[in-house]
Amino acid sequence: MQDCAGTPALCYVGIMPELPYETLDAPAGPLVLVCDHASNTLPQSYGTLGLEEAALATHIAYDIGAAEVTRMLAQRLAAPAILARWSRLLIDLNRGADDPTLVMQLSDGRIIPGNRDISPADSSRRLHRFHAPYHAAIEAEIARARAGRAVPALVSIHSFTPVWKGRPRPWEIGVLWDRDPRLAKPLLSGFARAGFVVGDNKPYSGELENDCLYVHGTMNGLPHALIEIRQDLIATDAAQVALALRLEPIIANAMAEMGAPAIRFTRPPAPCKGAPTMDERLRIELEAAVFERLVAHLRTRTDVQNIDMMVTAGFCRNCLGDWYREAAAEKGITLGKDEAREIVYGMAPQEWKRRFQKDASPEQLAAFERTQKSQG
Repeated sequence: MQDCAGTPALCYVGIMPELPYETLDAPAGPLVLVCDHASNTLPQSYGTLGLEEAALATHIAYDIGAAEVTRMLAQRLAAPAILARWSRLLIDLNRGADDPTLVMQLSDGRIIPGNRDISPADSSRRLHRFHAPYHAAIEAEIARARAGRAVPALVSIHSFTPVWKGRPRPWEIGVLWDRDPRLAKPLLSGFARAGFVVGDNKPYSGELENDCLYVHGTMNGLPHALIEIRQDLIATDAAQVALALRLEPIIANAMAEMGAPAIRFTRPPAPCKGAPTMDERLRIELEAAVFERLVAHLRTRTDVQNIDMMVTAGFCRNCLGDWYREAAAEKGITLGKDEAREIVYGMAPQEWKRRFQKDASPEQLAAFERTQKSQG
């Protein structure tokens, strides 16, 4: 295992006996890398799952070359990364918790003896000890980026076999994606321009419900893509370094071409069993509930000044009151300005101002003036 020498912005943390993942730490920012099938090792208590050692060196145990490509990209792009510590034969971290292939009993025609008769208790234990912490680590990295006001893009690194069931695969690189093309499309174009034979959702489809990027990308509205690399291109240490160096500018350029990302949902949340069908009346009720919660939140956050809201978001409590007044007018209801604003403040605006408003600092005034100029 490498150490941190020579890479001050990037070091290994989280390499502890019980952790099912490896974390490459870097400042939170616009990119998070993941590698679900990074390792072919197994916890000592599971032995080799009944396989000969040679079998663990094949693609049934891990994505050959993917881990070192991920590490190199993390270093070159100064991006945090989360990599699996154990073989996918133990549990597949790129599968949903209810996926029947979560623990593979048969892989590429080979029976996995240690999985063949797995009990529900052992399956649940593996899910708790290995699967859940890995995904919690990804969630934590996304939360760290969001706390810094970044909308991170997620890139997952995998590899695939050059031949499948006797048929050669022509693609050198595949880009897998679901319904969000923001990152996938510029990646596809970038790989093609760099001379790669690139596959759009090849050799697999990116529309895999509850896979890693579906859970963390699609359902969070984050831009994301899975990059598949043909294994003969990264079969040696030197080839892994060379390929990572070629991928680095392609990923960086694709992110630049994508532009500053925003949260964008491309799939609706799964409906709860027995939930009512969304109609116009229910939509209005939900939006009213959201407004009520927003107002209640603002009433508790008297430390947040209106000028701060104007600088960072372009609206303040007064704006909400004015919008409420305008909406009422459209229904033929007349409200005074202070009367409407009191609904937001929870008290007369002048009373709120007397109790909670602070004098604006020169820095706040300057920031406010800049935002007004940019909007004007």
